[in-house]
Amino acid sequence: MLTKRKSDNERDSAERLAVAILAWLATDDERLHPFLAATGATPDTLRASAQDAGFLAGLLDHVMGDEATLMAAAQALAVPPERIAAAWRRLSPTEFDDGSDHGAAGDDCP
Repeated sequence: MLTKRKSDNERDSAERLAVAILAWLATDDERLHPFLAATGATPDTLRASAQDAGFLAGLLDHVMGDEATLMAAAQALAVPPERIAAAWRRLSPTEFDDGSDHGAAGDDCP
């Protein structure tokens, strides 16, 4: 029997939380409209967009960018804001690392 790796389960959990936040956001026009304007999504495309991990990462980025929205989402979903932050980190693209260590002591980079 095959089981999912822990990271797959964590990613699935992060995506489920992001979808729950999207559902919550969709019930609040004052919060939904700025999100739609920022993403270019429409109410008609939200359901399809919820299948896209990049869209969900952008949703969590939007929520994390406004403390009032973060706290309201956490309260509405009865989860600690730290759980939303963890989901955001899990779904956000990793920063590009070109292998160089610019600015480190003894580094010859300008």
